[in-house]
Amino acid sequence: MGDLWRSQEMQLVQLVIPAEAAHDTVEKLGYVGKVQFKDLNKDKSAFQRTYANQVKRCDEMQRKLRFLLEEMGKADIVNVENKNADLQQAIASSRMLTGSGYEKSYDLDELEVNLDELEQDLCDISAAMTKLERSKSELVEFQLVLDRAGSFFDTARRRANLETGTASASVGDEASLMEAPLIDGNQYTSSMQNVTSPSNVNMRLGFIAGLIPQVKIASFERILFRAMRGNMFLRHQEVGLVMDPAQCEKVNKSVFVIFFSGERSRTKILKICDAFSANRYPLPEEPNKQASMRSEVNTRLRELSATVDASSDQKRTLLLRIHHDWDSWMALVKREKMIYHSLNKFNIDVTSKCLVAQGWIPTRAREEIIQALKEACAESNAPVNTVFHQVYTSESPPTYFESSKVITAFQSVVDAYGIARYREMNPTVFTIVTFPFLFAIMFGDVGHGLLMLMFALYMVLSEKKMENKVKNDMVEMAFGGRYLILLMSIFSIYTGLLYNEVFSIPATFFGPTKWVWSDSKEIYTMPDGAAPYAFGVDPIWHG
Repeated sequence: MGDLWRSQEMQLVQLVIPAEAAHDTVEKLGYVGKVQFKDLNKDKSAFQRTYANQVKRCDEMQRKLRFLLEEMGKADIVNVENKNADLQQAIASSRMLTGSGYEKSYDLDELEVNLDELEQDLCDISAAMTKLERSKSELVEFQLVLDRAGSFFDTARRRANLETGTASASVGDEASLMEAPLIDGNQYTSSMQNVTSPSNVNMRLGFIAGLIPQVKIASFERILFRAMRGNMFLRHQEVGLVMDPAQCEKVNKSVFVIFFSGERSRTKILKICDAFSANRYPLPEEPNKQASMRSEVNTRLRELSATVDASSDQKRTLLLRIHHDWDSWMALVKREKMIYHSLNKFNIDVTSKCLVAQGWIPTRAREEIIQALKEACAESNAPVNTVFHQVYTSESPPTYFESSKVITAFQSVVDAYGIARYREMNPTVFTIVTFPFLFAIMFGDVGHGLLMLMFALYMVLSEKKMENKVKNDMVEMAFGGRYLILLMSIFSIYTGLLYNEVFSIPATFFGPTKWVWSDSKEIYTMPDGAAPYAFGVDPIWHG
Protein backbone atom coordinates (compact mmCIF):
# COMPACT_ATOMS: atom_id res chain seq x y z
CA MET A 1 0.00 0.00 0.00
CA GLY A 2 2.93 2.33 0.61
CA ASP A 3 3.81 2.30 -3.10
CA LEU A 4 0.30 3.48 -3.95
CA TRP A 5 0.42 6.63 -1.86
CA ARG A 6 3.17 8.23 -3.92
CA SER A 7 4.52 7.63 -7.40
CA GLN A 8 7.85 5.85 -7.80
CA GLU A 9 11.06 7.84 -7.45
CA MET A 10 12.49 8.35 -10.92
CA GLN A 11 15.94 9.25 -12.24
CA LEU A 12 17.18 10.32 -15.65
CA VAL A 13 19.94 8.11 -17.03
CA GLN A 14 22.12 8.19 -20.10
CA LEU A 15 23.17 5.07 -22.00
CA VAL A 16 26.08 4.85 -24.42
CA ILE A 17 25.34 1.63 -26.28
CA PRO A 18 27.69 -0.12 -28.74
CA ALA A 19 26.13 -0.24 -32.20
CA GLU A 20 26.45 -4.03 -32.27
CA ALA A 21 24.38 -4.37 -29.09
CA ALA A 22 21.80 -1.63 -29.74
CA HIS A 23 19.06 -3.93 -31.02
CA ASP A 24 19.45 -6.55 -28.29
CA THR A 25 19.70 -3.86 -25.61
CA VAL A 26 16.39 -2.25 -26.57
CA GLU A 27 14.80 -5.70 -26.75
CA LYS A 28 15.99 -6.58 -23.24
CA LEU A 29 14.86 -3.26 -21.82
CA GLY A 30 11.50 -3.72 -23.52
CA TYR A 31 11.00 -7.01 -21.69
CA VAL A 32 11.90 -5.29 -18.40
CA GLY A 33 9.31 -2.63 -19.21
CA LYS A 34 10.55 0.07 -16.86
CA VAL A 35 12.38 2.53 -19.15
CA GLN A 36 10.80 5.57 -20.82
CA PHE A 37 13.16 6.79 -23.55
CA LYS A 38 13.39 10.48 -24.42
CA ASP A 39 13.27 11.44 -28.09
CA LEU A 40 16.65 13.02 -28.87
CA ASN A 41 15.72 13.57 -32.55
CA LYS A 42 12.65 15.78 -32.29
CA ASP A 43 13.98 18.05 -35.03
CA LYS A 44 14.02 15.18 -37.55
CA SER A 45 11.06 13.80 -39.46
CA ALA A 46 10.22 10.10 -39.48
CA PHE A 47 11.92 9.66 -42.88
CA GLN A 48 15.17 11.31 -41.77
CA ARG A 49 15.83 9.02 -38.84
CA THR A 50 18.51 6.36 -38.78
CA TYR A 51 16.30 3.29 -38.78
CA ALA A 52 13.55 4.58 -41.09
CA ASN A 53 14.23 1.85 -43.67
CA GLN A 54 13.90 -0.89 -41.04
CA VAL A 55 10.55 0.54 -39.95
CA LYS A 56 9.42 0.54 -43.59
CA ARG A 57 10.45 -3.11 -43.87
CA CYS A 58 8.35 -3.97 -40.84
CA ASP A 59 5.37 -2.04 -42.25
CA GLU A 60 5.65 -3.96 -45.51
CA MET A 61 5.84 -7.29 -43.67
CA GLN A 62 2.78 -6.34 -41.61
CA ARG A 63 0.92 -5.58 -44.84
CA LYS A 64 1.81 -9.02 -46.20
CA LEU A 65 0.75 -10.68 -42.96
CA ARG A 66 -2.58 -8.84 -43.06
CA PHE A 67 -3.02 -10.04 -46.65
CA LEU A 68 -2.37 -13.62 -45.54
CA LEU A 69 -4.86 -13.17 -42.69
CA GLU A 70 -7.53 -11.93 -45.11
CA GLU A 71 -6.96 -14.94 -47.34
CA MET A 72 -7.29 -17.26 -44.33
CA GLY A 73 -10.50 -15.48 -43.37
CA LYS A 74 -11.93 -15.93 -46.90
CA ALA A 75 -11.09 -19.64 -46.69
CA ASP A 76 -12.91 -19.91 -43.30
CA ILE A 77 -9.72 -21.08 -41.60
CA VAL A 78 -9.70 -18.35 -38.94
CA ASN A 79 -12.09 -15.78 -37.53
CA VAL A 80 -10.41 -12.47 -38.34
CA GLU A 81 -12.30 -10.57 -35.62
CA ASN A 82 -11.11 -12.92 -32.85
CA LYS A 83 -7.51 -13.13 -34.06
CA ASN A 84 -6.32 -10.42 -31.66
CA ALA A 85 -6.53 -12.75 -28.62
CA ASP A 86 -4.35 -15.35 -30.34
CA LEU A 87 -1.87 -12.64 -31.26
CA GLN A 88 -1.63 -11.41 -27.67
CA GLN A 89 -1.01 -14.96 -26.52
CA ALA A 90 1.75 -15.35 -29.13
CA ILE A 91 3.38 -12.10 -27.96
CA ALA A 92 3.29 -13.35 -24.37
CA SER A 93 4.73 -16.74 -25.34
CA SER A 94 7.55 -15.06 -27.28
CA ARG A 95 8.90 -13.81 -23.93
CA MET A 96 9.68 -17.30 -22.67
CA LEU A 97 13.04 -17.49 -20.93
CA THR A 98 15.77 -19.85 -22.00
CA GLY A 99 18.98 -20.51 -20.14
CA SER A 100 20.73 -17.37 -21.35
CA GLY A 101 17.98 -14.97 -22.29
CA TYR A 102 14.81 -14.61 -24.29
CA GLU A 103 13.98 -17.18 -26.90
CA LYS A 104 14.06 -16.11 -30.57
CA SER A 105 12.41 -18.59 -32.93
CA TYR A 106 12.67 -16.64 -36.18
CA ASP A 107 15.03 -14.29 -37.95
CA LEU A 108 13.59 -11.12 -39.49
CA ASP A 109 15.51 -11.46 -42.77
CA GLU A 110 14.43 -15.08 -43.21
CA LEU A 111 10.85 -14.14 -42.40
CA GLU A 112 10.92 -11.36 -44.99
CA VAL A 113 12.05 -13.76 -47.73
CA ASN A 114 9.48 -16.34 -46.59
CA LEU A 115 6.64 -13.80 -46.67
CA ASP A 116 7.64 -12.67 -50.18
CA GLU A 117 7.48 -16.25 -51.42
CA LEU A 118 4.18 -16.98 -49.68
CA GLU A 119 2.54 -13.81 -51.00
CA GLN A 120 3.72 -14.54 -54.54
CA ASP A 121 2.52 -18.15 -54.35
CA LEU A 122 -0.89 -17.10 -53.03
CA CYS A 123 -1.25 -14.39 -55.67
CA ASP A 124 -0.35 -16.85 -58.44
CA ILE A 125 -2.78 -19.47 -57.14
CA SER A 126 -5.54 -16.88 -56.66
CA ALA A 127 -5.01 -15.44 -60.16
CA ALA A 128 -5.09 -18.93 -61.69
CA MET A 129 -8.23 -19.83 -59.72
CA THR A 130 -9.93 -16.59 -60.75
CA LYS A 131 -9.17 -17.34 -64.39
CA LEU A 132 -10.40 -20.91 -64.03
CA GLU A 133 -13.57 -19.80 -62.23
CA ARG A 134 -14.26 -17.27 -64.98
CA SER A 135 -13.82 -19.95 -67.65
CA LYS A 136 -16.03 -22.30 -65.67
CA SER A 137 -18.73 -19.61 -65.31
CA GLU A 138 -18.64 -18.98 -69.05
CA LEU A 139 -19.04 -22.69 -69.75
CA VAL A 140 -21.94 -22.93 -67.29
CA GLU A 141 -23.66 -20.02 -69.05
CA PHE A 142 -22.95 -21.59 -72.45
CA GLN A 143 -24.47 -24.85 -71.18
CA LEU A 144 -27.59 -22.99 -70.07
CA VAL A 145 -27.87 -21.33 -73.47
CA LEU A 146 -27.58 -24.70 -75.20
CA ASP A 147 -30.22 -26.25 -72.92
CA ARG A 148 -32.76 -23.43 -72.68
CA ALA A 149 -32.31 -21.66 -76.02
CA GLY A 150 -32.07 -25.03 -77.79
CA SER A 151 -35.51 -25.86 -76.40
CA PHE A 152 -36.89 -22.84 -78.32
CA PHE A 153 -35.75 -24.44 -81.57
CA ASP A 154 -37.06 -27.88 -80.54
CA THR A 155 -40.49 -26.39 -79.87
CA ALA A 156 -40.48 -24.60 -83.20
CA ARG A 157 -39.33 -27.77 -84.97
CA ARG A 158 -42.18 -29.82 -83.51
CA ARG A 159 -44.73 -27.19 -84.46
CA ALA A 160 -43.31 -27.00 -87.97
CA ASN A 161 -43.56 -30.76 -88.39
CA LEU A 162 -47.19 -30.71 -87.31
CA GLU A 163 -47.99 -27.93 -89.75
CA THR A 164 -46.12 -29.41 -92.72
CA GLY A 165 -49.30 -30.75 -94.29
CA THR A 166 -51.13 -27.50 -93.78
CA ALA A 167 -48.23 -25.48 -95.17
CA SER A 168 -48.14 -27.54 -98.40
CA ALA A 169 -51.90 -27.01 -98.92
CA SER A 170 -51.95 -23.35 -97.92
CA VAL A 171 -48.69 -21.50 -98.64
CA GLY A 172 -50.04 -18.29 -97.15
CA ASP A 173 -50.15 -19.66 -93.61
CA GLU A 174 -48.34 -17.20 -91.31
CA ALA A 175 -47.37 -19.72 -88.65
CA SER A 176 -45.33 -21.80 -91.13
CA LEU A 177 -43.62 -18.63 -92.36
CA MET A 178 -42.46 -17.81 -88.81
CA GLU A 179 -41.40 -21.35 -87.87
CA ALA A 180 -39.66 -22.46 -91.06
CA PRO A 181 -36.49 -20.30 -90.66
CA LEU A 182 -35.80 -22.02 -87.32
CA ILE A 183 -35.60 -25.47 -88.90
CA ASP A 184 -33.35 -25.24 -91.93
CA GLY A 185 -30.36 -23.06 -92.74
CA ASN A 186 -26.79 -22.31 -91.53
CA GLN A 187 -25.57 -21.04 -88.14
CA TYR A 188 -26.94 -17.54 -88.53
CA THR A 189 -29.74 -17.71 -91.11
CA SER A 190 -32.54 -19.92 -92.23
CA SER A 191 -34.41 -20.00 -95.51
CA MET A 192 -38.12 -19.68 -95.68
CA GLN A 193 -38.55 -22.88 -97.70
CA ASN A 194 -42.24 -23.53 -97.70
CA VAL A 195 -43.06 -20.15 -99.25
CA THR A 196 -43.92 -19.76 -102.89
CA SER A 197 -44.46 -16.04 -102.84
CA PRO A 198 -41.73 -14.45 -105.06
CA SER A 199 -41.30 -11.53 -102.63
CA ASN A 200 -40.49 -13.84 -99.71
CA VAL A 201 -38.39 -16.58 -101.27
CA ASN A 202 -35.03 -14.91 -100.50
CA MET A 203 -35.94 -13.71 -96.97
CA ARG A 204 -33.33 -14.95 -94.41
CA LEU A 205 -33.49 -14.64 -90.58
CA GLY A 206 -30.59 -14.59 -88.14
CA PHE A 207 -30.54 -14.99 -84.36
CA ILE A 208 -28.37 -14.08 -81.35
CA ALA A 209 -28.46 -16.04 -78.07
CA GLY A 210 -27.01 -15.28 -74.63
CA LEU A 211 -27.72 -14.42 -70.98
CA ILE A 212 -28.71 -11.14 -69.37
CA PRO A 213 -29.49 -10.15 -65.74
CA GLN A 214 -33.17 -10.68 -64.98
CA VAL A 215 -33.61 -7.13 -63.65
CA LYS A 216 -32.63 -5.75 -67.08
CA ILE A 217 -34.81 -7.96 -69.24
CA ALA A 218 -37.81 -5.59 -69.34
CA SER A 219 -35.82 -2.52 -70.38
CA PHE A 220 -33.73 -4.70 -72.73
CA GLU A 221 -36.84 -5.86 -74.56
CA ARG A 222 -38.27 -2.32 -74.71
CA ILE A 223 -35.04 -0.84 -76.16
CA LEU A 224 -34.81 -3.64 -78.72
CA PHE A 225 -38.38 -3.08 -79.84
CA ARG A 226 -37.84 0.68 -80.27
CA ALA A 227 -34.45 0.36 -81.98
CA MET A 228 -35.67 -2.34 -84.39
CA ARG A 229 -39.09 -0.70 -84.91
CA GLY A 230 -40.69 -3.98 -84.00
CA ASN A 231 -38.81 -5.97 -86.67
CA MET A 232 -37.44 -8.58 -84.27
CA PHE A 233 -38.68 -11.44 -82.13
CA LEU A 234 -37.39 -12.01 -78.55
CA ARG A 235 -37.73 -15.21 -76.52
CA HIS A 236 -36.39 -15.37 -72.94
CA GLN A 237 -36.58 -17.66 -69.90
CA GLU A 238 -35.36 -17.14 -66.33
CA VAL A 239 -32.65 -19.58 -65.18
CA GLY A 240 -32.06 -18.41 -61.58
CA LEU A 241 -28.77 -17.52 -59.88
CA VAL A 242 -25.72 -17.92 -62.10
CA MET A 243 -22.09 -17.00 -61.41
CA ASP A 244 -21.35 -13.98 -63.59
CA PRO A 245 -17.91 -14.27 -65.31
CA ALA A 246 -17.26 -10.52 -65.19
CA GLN A 247 -18.42 -9.73 -61.63
CA CYS A 248 -17.42 -13.09 -60.08
CA GLU A 249 -20.65 -13.17 -58.07
CA LYS A 250 -24.01 -14.85 -58.45
CA VAL A 251 -26.63 -12.93 -60.43
CA ASN A 252 -30.21 -13.85 -61.30
CA LYS A 253 -30.18 -14.19 -65.10
CA SER A 254 -32.36 -15.10 -68.08
CA VAL A 255 -31.52 -16.86 -71.34
CA PHE A 256 -32.63 -14.96 -74.45
CA VAL A 257 -32.78 -15.55 -78.21
CA ILE A 258 -33.35 -12.64 -80.60
CA PHE A 259 -34.49 -13.29 -84.18
CA PHE A 260 -33.90 -10.57 -86.75
CA SER A 261 -33.45 -9.93 -90.46
CA GLY A 262 -30.52 -8.14 -92.08
CA GLU A 263 -26.95 -7.28 -91.16
CA ARG A 264 -27.78 -3.73 -90.03
CA SER A 265 -30.24 -5.14 -87.52
CA ARG A 266 -27.53 -7.52 -86.29
CA THR A 267 -25.13 -4.61 -85.70
CA LYS A 268 -27.74 -2.68 -83.71
CA ILE A 269 -28.62 -5.69 -81.56
CA LEU A 270 -24.95 -6.39 -80.78
CA LYS A 271 -24.47 -2.81 -79.58
CA ILE A 272 -27.57 -3.03 -77.39
CA CYS A 273 -26.36 -6.34 -75.91
CA ASP A 274 -23.01 -4.77 -75.04
CA ALA A 275 -24.76 -1.79 -73.43
CA PHE A 276 -26.83 -4.12 -71.19
CA SER A 277 -23.83 -6.33 -70.28
CA ALA A 278 -25.42 -9.33 -71.96
CA ASN A 279 -23.11 -12.29 -72.53
CA ARG A 280 -23.52 -13.72 -76.06
CA TYR A 281 -22.72 -17.30 -77.03
CA PRO A 282 -22.68 -19.04 -80.45
CA LEU A 283 -25.67 -21.33 -80.82
CA PRO A 284 -25.97 -23.72 -83.77
CA GLU A 285 -29.45 -24.28 -85.12
CA GLU A 286 -29.05 -27.90 -86.19
CA PRO A 287 -29.90 -30.49 -83.47
CA ASN A 288 -26.87 -32.68 -84.15
CA LYS A 289 -24.49 -29.73 -83.82
CA GLN A 290 -26.20 -28.66 -80.59
CA ALA A 291 -25.81 -32.17 -79.14
CA SER A 292 -22.15 -32.30 -80.16
CA MET A 293 -21.42 -28.90 -78.64
CA ARG A 294 -23.34 -29.79 -75.46
CA SER A 295 -21.24 -32.92 -75.03
CA GLU A 296 -18.03 -30.95 -75.56
CA VAL A 297 -19.09 -28.32 -73.02
CA ASN A 298 -19.93 -30.96 -70.40
CA THR A 299 -16.53 -32.60 -70.86
CA ARG A 300 -14.70 -29.30 -70.48
CA LEU A 301 -16.79 -28.46 -67.42
CA ARG A 302 -15.80 -31.69 -65.70
CA GLU A 303 -12.13 -31.06 -66.46
CA LEU A 304 -12.33 -27.47 -65.22
CA SER A 305 -14.15 -28.50 -62.03
CA ALA A 306 -11.44 -31.04 -61.24
CA THR A 307 -8.73 -28.43 -61.88
CA VAL A 308 -10.50 -25.83 -59.70
CA ASP A 309 -10.91 -28.35 -56.86
CA ALA A 310 -7.22 -29.28 -57.04
CA SER A 311 -6.19 -25.60 -56.98
CA SER A 312 -8.52 -24.94 -54.05
CA ASP A 313 -7.02 -27.86 -52.09
CA GLN A 314 -3.51 -26.61 -52.84
CA LYS A 315 -4.40 -23.10 -51.65
CA ARG A 316 -6.05 -24.40 -48.48
CA THR A 317 -3.03 -26.57 -47.65
CA LEU A 318 -0.77 -23.53 -48.03
CA LEU A 319 -3.06 -21.37 -45.85
CA LEU A 320 -3.18 -24.04 -43.14
CA ARG A 321 0.61 -24.08 -43.05
CA ILE A 322 0.61 -20.28 -42.77
CA HIS A 323 -2.01 -20.37 -40.01
CA HIS A 324 0.26 -22.52 -37.85
CA ASP A 325 2.95 -19.78 -37.68
CA TRP A 326 1.02 -16.56 -38.40
CA ASP A 327 0.71 -15.46 -34.77
CA SER A 328 4.43 -15.91 -34.10
CA TRP A 329 5.33 -14.07 -37.29
CA MET A 330 3.11 -11.10 -36.48
CA ALA A 331 4.42 -10.99 -32.90
CA LEU A 332 7.99 -10.92 -34.20
CA VAL A 333 7.29 -8.15 -36.73
CA LYS A 334 5.47 -6.00 -34.16
CA ARG A 335 8.28 -6.46 -31.64
CA GLU A 336 10.94 -5.55 -34.21
CA LYS A 337 8.98 -2.50 -35.31
CA MET A 338 8.72 -1.23 -31.73
CA ILE A 339 12.46 -1.83 -31.25
CA TYR A 340 13.34 0.24 -34.32
CA HIS A 341 10.91 2.98 -33.27
CA SER A 342 12.80 3.20 -29.97
CA LEU A 343 16.19 3.16 -31.73
CA ASN A 344 15.06 6.11 -33.84
CA LYS A 345 14.95 8.16 -30.61
CA PHE A 346 18.69 7.63 -30.05
CA ASN A 347 21.54 9.83 -31.22
CA ILE A 348 24.38 8.40 -33.29
CA ASP A 349 27.88 9.05 -31.95
CA VAL A 350 30.28 10.98 -34.22
CA THR A 351 32.27 7.78 -34.74
CA SER A 352 29.07 5.90 -35.73
CA LYS A 353 30.12 3.12 -33.36
CA CYS A 354 27.85 4.01 -30.45
CA LEU A 355 24.30 5.16 -29.85
CA VAL A 356 23.45 7.62 -27.10
CA ALA A 357 20.09 7.28 -25.34
CA GLN A 358 18.41 9.02 -22.44
CA GLY A 359 15.45 7.79 -20.45
CA TRP A 360 13.62 7.81 -17.14
CA ILE A 361 13.75 4.73 -14.90
CA PRO A 362 12.40 3.94 -11.41
CA THR A 363 15.19 4.20 -8.83
CA ARG A 364 14.36 0.81 -7.35
CA ALA A 365 14.66 -0.86 -10.82
CA ARG A 366 18.21 0.43 -11.39
CA GLU A 367 19.96 -2.89 -10.67
CA GLU A 368 17.50 -4.87 -12.80
CA ILE A 369 18.13 -2.55 -15.77
CA ILE A 370 21.91 -2.72 -15.38
CA GLN A 371 21.73 -6.52 -15.37
CA ALA A 372 19.63 -6.47 -18.56
CA LEU A 373 22.24 -4.20 -20.24
CA LYS A 374 25.05 -6.63 -19.34
CA GLU A 375 23.12 -9.61 -20.71
CA ALA A 376 22.41 -7.80 -23.98
CA CYS A 377 26.07 -6.96 -24.54
CA ALA A 378 27.09 -10.53 -23.72
CA GLU A 379 24.59 -12.08 -26.14
CA SER A 380 25.51 -9.71 -28.99
CA ASN A 381 29.28 -10.24 -28.45
CA ALA A 382 29.87 -6.49 -28.19
CA PRO A 383 33.52 -5.51 -27.57
CA VAL A 384 32.55 -3.19 -24.68
CA ASN A 385 29.67 -2.95 -22.25
CA THR A 386 27.02 -0.25 -22.27
CA VAL A 387 27.99 2.86 -20.31
CA PHE A 388 25.30 3.65 -17.73
CA HIS A 389 25.29 6.82 -15.64
CA GLN A 390 22.76 9.11 -14.02
CA VAL A 391 22.02 12.58 -15.39
CA TYR A 392 20.98 15.29 -12.96
CA THR A 393 18.36 17.61 -14.38
CA SER A 394 15.72 20.12 -13.31
CA GLU A 395 13.08 18.53 -15.56
CA SER A 396 9.98 17.20 -13.90
CA PRO A 397 10.11 13.39 -13.96
CA PRO A 398 7.14 11.37 -15.28
CA THR A 399 4.62 9.81 -12.91
CA TYR A 400 4.93 6.05 -12.53
CA PHE A 401 2.73 3.88 -10.31
CA GLU A 402 3.53 0.21 -10.08
CA SER A 403 0.09 -1.36 -9.75
CA SER A 404 -1.15 -4.94 -9.58
CA LYS A 405 -4.05 -6.66 -11.33
CA VAL A 406 -6.30 -5.73 -8.40
CA ILE A 407 -5.47 -2.03 -8.46
CA THR A 408 -5.21 -1.55 -12.25
CA ALA A 409 -8.96 -0.94 -12.79
CA PHE A 410 -9.12 1.68 -10.01
CA GLN A 411 -5.96 3.37 -11.32
CA SER A 412 -7.53 3.52 -14.79
CA VAL A 413 -10.61 5.26 -13.37
CA VAL A 414 -8.42 7.91 -11.75
CA ASP A 415 -6.22 8.33 -14.86
CA ALA A 416 -9.34 8.94 -16.94
CA TYR A 417 -9.85 12.19 -15.00
CA GLY A 418 -6.19 13.15 -14.72
CA ILE A 419 -2.74 11.86 -13.81
CA ALA A 420 -1.18 12.96 -10.56
CA ARG A 421 2.01 14.99 -10.65
CA TYR A 422 5.35 13.45 -9.75
CA ARG A 423 5.41 12.30 -6.09
CA GLU A 424 1.93 13.74 -5.52
CA MET A 425 -0.54 11.80 -3.39
CA ASN A 426 -2.35 9.18 -5.46
CA PRO A 427 -6.17 9.47 -5.30
CA THR A 428 -6.47 5.77 -6.23
CA VAL A 429 -6.06 4.79 -2.58
CA PHE A 430 -9.30 6.61 -1.70
CA THR A 431 -11.02 5.57 -4.93
CA ILE A 432 -10.74 1.88 -3.95
CA VAL A 433 -13.39 2.56 -1.31
CA THR A 434 -15.25 5.68 -2.49
CA PHE A 435 -15.98 4.60 -6.06
CA PRO A 436 -17.71 1.28 -5.19
CA PHE A 437 -19.51 2.92 -2.26
CA LEU A 438 -20.90 5.78 -4.36
CA PHE A 439 -22.02 3.23 -6.93
CA ALA A 440 -23.73 1.21 -4.18
CA ILE A 441 -25.61 4.27 -2.92
CA MET A 442 -27.26 4.54 -6.34
CA PHE A 443 -27.57 0.78 -6.86
CA GLY A 444 -28.31 -0.51 -3.37
CA ASP A 445 -30.18 -3.80 -3.72
CA VAL A 446 -29.43 -7.17 -2.11
CA GLY A 447 -30.74 -9.23 -5.04
CA HIS A 448 -29.00 -7.30 -7.78
CA GLY A 449 -25.84 -7.15 -5.69
CA LEU A 450 -25.81 -10.93 -5.28
CA LEU A 451 -26.07 -11.39 -9.05
CA MET A 452 -23.14 -9.03 -9.56
CA LEU A 453 -21.19 -10.84 -6.83
CA MET A 454 -21.66 -14.22 -8.52
CA PHE A 455 -20.58 -12.77 -11.88
CA ALA A 456 -17.49 -11.10 -10.38
CA LEU A 457 -16.53 -14.18 -8.35
CA TYR A 458 -16.74 -16.34 -11.47
CA MET A 459 -14.33 -14.06 -13.33
CA VAL A 460 -11.95 -13.82 -10.37
CA LEU A 461 -11.85 -17.55 -9.67
CA SER A 462 -11.45 -18.50 -13.35
CA GLU A 463 -9.18 -15.62 -14.39
CA LYS A 464 -6.30 -17.90 -15.43
CA LYS A 465 -8.62 -19.83 -17.74
CA MET A 466 -10.28 -16.71 -19.16
CA GLU A 467 -7.04 -14.85 -19.85
CA ASN A 468 -6.28 -17.10 -22.83
CA LYS A 469 -9.85 -17.23 -24.15
CA VAL A 470 -11.17 -15.17 -27.03
CA LYS A 471 -13.24 -12.30 -25.63
CA ASN A 472 -15.27 -9.59 -27.31
CA ASP A 473 -14.99 -5.93 -26.30
CA MET A 474 -17.71 -6.06 -23.64
CA VAL A 475 -16.37 -9.19 -21.94
CA GLU A 476 -12.80 -7.86 -22.16
CA MET A 477 -13.83 -4.63 -20.41
CA ALA A 478 -15.74 -6.52 -17.69
CA PHE A 479 -12.87 -8.97 -17.20
CA GLY A 480 -10.37 -6.13 -16.79
CA GLY A 481 -12.52 -4.60 -14.05
CA ARG A 482 -13.45 -7.84 -12.29
CA TYR A 483 -12.06 -6.73 -8.92
CA LEU A 484 -13.82 -3.38 -9.26
CA ILE A 485 -17.11 -5.19 -9.94
CA LEU A 486 -16.44 -7.47 -6.96
CA LEU A 487 -16.15 -4.53 -4.55
CA MET A 488 -19.13 -2.76 -6.12
CA SER A 489 -21.29 -5.86 -5.60
CA ILE A 490 -20.23 -6.19 -1.93
CA PHE A 491 -21.02 -2.54 -1.24
CA SER A 492 -24.29 -2.88 -3.16
CA ILE A 493 -25.36 -5.76 -0.91
CA TYR A 494 -24.47 -3.68 2.17
CA THR A 495 -26.49 -0.65 1.05
CA GLY A 496 -29.29 -3.00 -0.05
CA LEU A 497 -29.49 -4.20 3.56
CA LEU A 498 -29.60 -0.58 4.66
CA TYR A 499 -32.43 0.09 2.18
CA ASN A 500 -34.14 -3.24 3.04
CA GLU A 501 -34.68 -4.03 -0.66
CA VAL A 502 -34.38 -7.25 -2.66
CA PHE A 503 -34.96 -6.87 -6.40
CA SER A 504 -36.70 -3.53 -5.63
CA ILE A 505 -39.15 -5.27 -3.25
CA PRO A 506 -39.27 -4.12 0.42
CA ALA A 507 -37.91 -6.74 2.81
CA THR A 508 -38.15 -7.26 6.57
CA PHE A 509 -34.81 -8.85 7.42
CA PHE A 510 -34.85 -7.45 10.96
CA GLY A 511 -38.51 -7.77 11.81
CA PRO A 512 -41.64 -5.84 10.92
CA THR A 513 -42.05 -2.12 11.31
CA LYS A 514 -42.61 -0.67 14.76
CA TRP A 515 -44.87 2.09 13.51
CA VAL A 516 -48.66 1.67 13.90
CA TRP A 517 -51.58 3.58 12.45
CA SER A 518 -53.43 5.86 14.81
CA ASP A 519 -57.09 6.29 13.82
CA SER A 520 -57.56 9.21 16.15
CA LYS A 521 -54.58 11.16 14.87
CA GLU A 522 -54.72 9.66 11.35
CA ILE A 523 -50.94 9.27 11.28
CA TYR A 524 -48.36 6.56 11.98
CA THR A 525 -47.04 6.71 15.52
CA MET A 526 -44.37 4.86 17.48
CA PRO A 527 -45.83 3.08 20.54
CA ASP A 528 -44.45 3.97 23.97
CA GLY A 529 -41.40 1.88 24.85
CA ALA A 530 -40.87 0.64 21.26
CA ALA A 531 -37.30 0.77 19.93
CA PRO A 532 -36.38 2.03 16.47
CA TYR A 533 -35.83 -0.44 13.65
CA ALA A 534 -32.80 -2.62 14.34
CA PHE A 535 -30.84 -1.98 11.12
CA GLY A 536 -31.32 0.21 8.10
CA VAL A 537 -34.38 1.99 6.83
CA ASP A 538 -37.73 1.05 8.39
CA PRO A 539 -39.84 -0.83 5.78
CA ILE A 540 -42.75 1.54 6.45
CA TRP A 541 -41.00 4.26 4.49
CA HIS A 542 -41.31 2.25 1.28
CA GLY A 543 -45.01 3.08 1.31
